Amino acid sequence: MKKYRRIPRIIKINKINKYEIHCAFNNGEYRIIDFEKLFKKWGTKKGSSEYPLKDVQNLKKVKLISGTLAWPHIKFETIEIEGVKFDSYLDLDPIVLYENSVADTKMNKRYEIGHFLKSERIKAGLTQSELAYRSGTTKNYISRIENNKSDIELQTLRKIIEIGLDKKLQISVN
Repeated sequence: MKKYRRIPRIIKINKINKYEIHCAFNNGEYRIIDFEKLFKKWGTKKGSSEYPLKDVQNLKKVKLISGTLAWPHIKFETIEIEGVKFDSYLDLDPIVLYENSVADTKMNKRYEIGHFLKSERIKAGLTQSELAYRSGTTKNYISRIENNKSDIELQTLRKIIEIGLDKKLQISVN
């Protein structure tokens, strides 16, 4: 099993398209969960707890509860080891959902600044080493940013843009 620095949690449902649920996770990634593929993988059959989700109208009644996908309208009785019975509703483990989802490349690409930074560096006629020297970072760090392999703090981005590239950083929210 893959180890996580933080347990992946869903923080927003962006849209539902037939059997696909597009979500944002707490690591900043946008991902797509394809339930048709999950049903095949799980061998979902009549009587299984997730079977009601094969009806797309039921699937679309999804709610975000405690960082995962849940269907409060799909109820069932659970019996604990001690024999105690309680009612619960269908919810799915967020780790299972994360591991069985794919990156939403279209949404994620909107927030990758690496390609932009590389383009601006090339327009300025600078090598990665030159930009790193000018902005007080390392060539390795510039390379990781340009390849979208590293996050960047706003202050560092500002330093690279305004000092290293001698341009102004402007951020807008639409």
